Amino acid sequence: MSDYVLWIALGVIVVLFFLTTRLGKVSSEAARKLVSEGALLVDVRSPGEFAGGHLDGAINVPVDAVGARASELVGRGKPIVVYCASGMRSGSAASRLKKAGAQVFDLGAMSRW
Repeated sequence: MSDYVLWIALGVIVVLFFLTTRLGKVSSEAARKLVSEGALLVDVRSPGEFAGGHLDGAINVPVDAVGARASELVGRGKPIVVYCASGMRSGSAASRLKKAGAQVFDLGAMSRW
């Protein structure tokens, strides 16, 4: 019986991990299409990470600066695609931008491009 409970617990953990890392993320195909149609591509990693390599056409707005620069980004009148290294910071940035009225899409990890 205890093995059964262990397997169920492990299954629940895997499902929760999947939901928290992929839920609300835009597909790579949809993100590329949005950017090709004029969406703003925003890298929310640190300036050092950005300098070490980023997606072509991206601008760097570190996640800590998103709140202060939200009106600037929303004011461009374009959809916004955000990304970071793992998807955690982009999720936070997407939430802040949505609250500011942006049409925002969260790619998550840069590797998903």
